[in-house]
Amino acid sequence: MTDIRTIALRAKQAAIQLAAVSTDIKNRALAQIALALQAAEADIVAANQADIEAAEAQQLAAPLLKRLRFDQTKIQEVGAGLKSLVGLTDPVGVTLSALELDRGLELYRVSRPIGVIGVIFESRPDALVQISSLCLKSGNSVLLKGGSEAARTNRILADIIIRASVRAGIPEGWLGFLETRSDVADILGMDASIDLIIPRGSNTFVKHIMDNTHIPVLGHADGICHVYIDQAADTEMAVKIVLDSKTQYVAVCNAAETVLVHQSVARAVLPALRKALEENGVEIRGCEATRHIIDVRPASEADWCTEYLDLILSVKVVSDMAAALDHINTYGSGHTDVIVTADKERALRFMDLADTADAFWNCSSRFADGFRFGLGAEVGVSTNKIHARGPVGLEGLVIYQWRLLGNGHIVADYCGTDARAYTHKKLN
Repeated sequence: MTDIRTIALRAKQAAIQLAAVSTDIKNRALAQIALALQAAEADIVAANQADIEAAEAQQLAAPLLKRLRFDQTKIQEVGAGLKSLVGLTDPVGVTLSALELDRGLELYRVSRPIGVIGVIFESRPDALVQISSLCLKSGNSVLLKGGSEAARTNRILADIIIRASVRAGIPEGWLGFLETRSDVADILGMDASIDLIIPRGSNTFVKHIMDNTHIPVLGHADGICHVYIDQAADTEMAVKIVLDSKTQYVAVCNAAETVLVHQSVARAVLPALRKALEENGVEIRGCEATRHIIDVRPASEADWCTEYLDLILSVKVVSDMAAALDHINTYGSGHTDVIVTADKERALRFMDLADTADAFWNCSSRFADGFRFGLGAEVGVSTNKIHARGPVGLEGLVIYQWRLLGNGHIVADYCGTDARAYTHKKLN
């Protein structure tokens, strides 16, 4: 087995070359990866079935088993994602701003890859394909460590992606596949080789990563998402949005975990909400005011700050929108929060005051997704407030470089009593 430091060094060297690879070569590599995955369908499905059987033997929870599955449908989905990524604009080499400092002295801000990105992710094998393809298109090398429960599937996917991309002209070493827990501990100290770490996992895990590395970390710990049903909400719409937010795919970070209901509409909304949720197998845990209206289990303080990733939903009746926002800003994780209301002014105020990466009006929290945003899937969702926030797609995987073009200009000419003046004129 290759030493992890050697893998990281190769990725660093490859990143320098990958930053200058043309859009045509990157797109050709993505297309070749899609074809290679399709050609290896039987082998991929067999590896995945072995992972599933091992996980079932270990009695892995049902939502996590669902995440683990990578069948023919998933292969088709990631293939479609790769093809859509080919059609997206290359984020590298874009002129973000242009300024004339003086005649013949021009300053440009140009987008560039970040470099080497280390991504530690959960059991979903499709995440490996999405993350690696986004890094490739954005010109970044990537070190990938998936969950041990998907080890066989991740290994064959990584091998296919590496071989197909290198054949298409991508520098060798651009993708490093990590397999052990000790690999994770090792890369946390490699700030000379790794430029950014993106962890995807539990709150405890993400905090552990942040506390044990000097490498910048981008990501989110929990996905404690809220739906606030306002006094001006349409009941039918509210129930429909809550149901989709909670049950469309329960084991994901953008699924709703708490519903807040304005007290003036609680008696109209809660019975209909309870009926729809219980028909879909959702257990409701409610505050005292909620339990005076519908018969549900009591909610504890811990429920307000729990990411269930399961068919459980906490419900709280609030006095007004200010109370709803106070709850969201106290217990939320800054991921995605929704208001259901017919009042545009109230919706905009909610979005202005909700301390969250994604603020939605009259739509499901499940739309918080890089593919649905048109970003070409995502490497994760960031609740950071610098560089990138919300679903992180191609644009979140580039930084920029300042480029100054002169013609013998020197700073001394701009100093003293006869100094030249800067024009600071924007260029088209």
